[in-house]
Amino acid sequence: MSDSQTQVILHNYPQSPVAEKIRVAVGIKNLNWFSVQIPRILPKPLLVKLTGGYRRTPVMQIGSDIYCDSHCIITELERRFPDPTFYPTADAGLIKCLSRWTDTYLFDLATQIVLGSAIDDLPPDFAADRGRLYFGDEWEEGMRAANNNLPHLSSQMRGPLSWINDQLADGRKFLLGSAPGAIDAQFFCIVWFLRGRWNQGPVFLSQYPELNRWEQNIIEVGHGSSSELQAEEAIKIAANHKPIEIETSFSEDKAHDLEDLKIGSEISIIPDVDGGEIPVTGKLLYASSTKISLHKYDKEIGDSHIHFPRTGYSIQKL
Repeated sequence: MSDSQTQVILHNYPQSPVAEKIRVAVGIKNLNWFSVQIPRILPKPLLVKLTGGYRRTPVMQIGSDIYCDSHCIITELERRFPDPTFYPTADAGLIKCLSRWTDTYLFDLATQIVLGSAIDDLPPDFAADRGRLYFGDEWEEGMRAANNNLPHLSSQMRGPLSWINDQLADGRKFLLGSAPGAIDAQFFCIVWFLRGRWNQGPVFLSQYPELNRWEQNIIEVGHGSSSELQAEEAIKIAANHKPIEIETSFSEDKAHDLEDLKIGSEISIIPDVDGGEIPVTGKLLYASSTKISLHKYDKEIGDSHIHFPRTGYSIQKL
């Protein structure tokens, strides 16, 4: 397999906390990768051409295989580049369950704090874009409520950060011991977000000395080695490659899949929260309890496979 067929391309922008999670993840793997900088808000025409409509950040591209959602990206990075592992202890299943909490409740809490605290300073177009994405249809009321509720929201963040501080109190370098793992990247992006985007973040975080020490250890891990790539070049790379072969089947007993999906059927998939997003449609290639893969055809790109995690996404048969 040629280098171009295994080259990691991350579609991201510098200020994104979820992109920072994946930048740390590729740093843990010490990978060489290409960085395509995407717009912070819609429209994102070249990104959605690749994804079929998915607009969130980041997206990973390898050839004409497109991986949406950080959970899916981390899973694929571990499959393709197993050494060093994201799971350096025997607790991989438990850590993956914990990541659902960090990526939903804890990230949502951080978002309410950051956006709520900045409501009067955000550019109107950015406020409207992120407000609709994270606070729903009545986003203005939601952001104003978060602003009014900042003392409570910050109190709810103190518990989790105290637990992390306690976890690190024995002097360990990373959350699971001497080696960094995916859970370090998943927690770090939240701390990075609070420190960099909340005006009270640095003072708030100063109460956690062990967490501060751990932050520096993560920063020293770095982001691997990246090179800039234009979005148009990424489109050409996708057009010049075929997606990896995938067994077009269910990976487990279909009787347990109550959504009654059928391989080859047209489906749509969308995050299962009300963010006002566009569903991605295509032919179902693969389904398991943890992953969904679609086939998509675009006249400029040709055939591509678009991959999502099963958890956190709603599927509709068309």
